[in-house]
Amino acid sequence: MIPLADLAAIIGMALAAAVVVGLAGIVALRLARRASILLQVSIVVLTGTLATALGMAAVARAMFLSLHDLTVTLWVAGVSAVVSLVVGIVLAATFVRQTRRVRSIAQALGEGEAVAAPDAAASELAAVVQELELTSRRLADARAEVAALEASRREFVAWISHDLRTPLAGLRAMAEALEDGLASDPQRFHRQMRLQVDHLSDLVDDLFELSKIQSGRLTLSVEPVSLHDLVSDAAAELAAFAETRSVTISESPGADVMVPGDAHELGRAVGNLLINAIQYSPTGTAVSVTTHVRDDGRAVLSVVDQGGGIPAADLEDVFRAGWRGAASRTPSADRRDDSRSGRSGGAGLGLTIAQGIVAAHGGEIRVRNVASGARFDVLLPLLAGQGSPGEAGGQPSSADAARSSASA
Repeated sequence: MIPLADLAAIIGMALAAAVVVGLAGIVALRLARRASILLQVSIVVLTGTLATALGMAAVARAMFLSLHDLTVTLWVAGVSAVVSLVVGIVLAATFVRQTRRVRSIAQALGEGEAVAAPDAAASELAAVVQELELTSRRLADARAEVAALEASRREFVAWISHDLRTPLAGLRAMAEALEDGLASDPQRFHRQMRLQVDHLSDLVDDLFELSKIQSGRLTLSVEPVSLHDLVSDAAAELAAFAETRSVTISESPGADVMVPGDAHELGRAVGNLLINAIQYSPTGTAVSVTTHVRDDGRAVLSVVDQGGGIPAADLEDVFRAGWRGAASRTPSADRRDDSRSGRSGGAGLGLTIAQGIVAAHGGEIRVRNVASGARFDVLLPLLAGQGSPGEAGGQPSSADAARSSASA
C-alpha cells in the first residue's frame, strides 16, 4: 500500500500539472472563442491529454523510474493523446455538420420556406430543430391566414366601394335631372333620393357597428330581454319588406324565454338574420322563426328559410364580412334593391354583425342546411333563475326537442 505521504505527493504533482495545463487550455479557448467548434473541441481534448501526460511524467521522474519505464509511460500517454484527439475531432466534425444543418434550416425558415427535422441529430440539436419545424408550420399557417384576410379585405373593400358608388351615382343622376328640369315627376325623384340616402345611411351604420364589434368597443345595456318580443318586433318591422318579395314570416315561439342582453343590439341581430332569410327565399315561401330552450340550459332562436341551402364549402364563410353566397343563394338583380321598402342586399355585413353581437352576449350562431334551405340557430345563455326548460315555462314540444338535439 502506498504510504500516505507518497500519495499526497503524487496527488499534489498531478494536480499542479493539471492546473498549469488547464490554465493554458483556458487561455487558448479564450483566444479561439470565435474560431470553429472543431478547433475548440481539439483544444479541450489536447488539454486533458497533456495534463495527464505531464502529470505522469512528473510523478515518474519524482519516483526515480528508469529511463526505460519513463519512456514507456510517455509513449502510452502520447498514444492515448493521439487517439483521444482523433475521437474528439470526429465528434467535433459531426457536431459541426449538425450545426450547419440547423443553420441552413434557420435560413430556410427566414426565407419563408417549409422546413423538416433531419433524421439524426444530437438530442439538444434535435429539440432545436423540432422547435424550428414547429415554428415553420406556425409561420406557414399565419401567412396563409394573413393572405386569406388580405384577400377577404380586398373583396370586402371592392363590395363596399360598389355598394357606395351605386346609390351615389343614382343620386347624382337624379340631382342633375332635377337641376336641369328634366324630371317629369319631381316628387318621385325626391322619394327615390331619400331612399338612396337611407340606404347609404344603413351602409355607414353597418360599417360603424362592425368597427365597434371588431375593436371590442361595443357597449351593451344589459337587461332582461324576452325572445318572444324580439321575434315579434323584428317580424313586424320586416313585414313590409317580406311582402315586397312575396315571402311570409311564420312565427312559432314556444314558451316565453328571458335572456340577459341589450334589446336593441339583439333585435338588430335577429333582424339581420330575418333580412338574410327573406332575401334568399323564393317567391311564395315562408321564413320560419322559432324559440325554445335546450337541455344544456341555453335559449335558442332559430331562423329557417327555403332558399335551397348553402353549399357545404361556403358554410364556414357565411359570417365573413363581404360574403355574398353562391349563385343559388344570391338574389336576382331585380330583387337586390326595392324602392318600396328601402332595403337592399347590402354589403354582406348583416351576418357578420349578427355573429359579433351574439358573441358579445356570450352566445354563438350556428348554421346548417335543412331540407328546405338554411337554418341559423342563435344560442344565448338564459336569464339567471330560469335554469331548465321546465322552469322556463314548460317543456319544449317534441319537434323543438328534435331540432335542439339535431342542432347540438
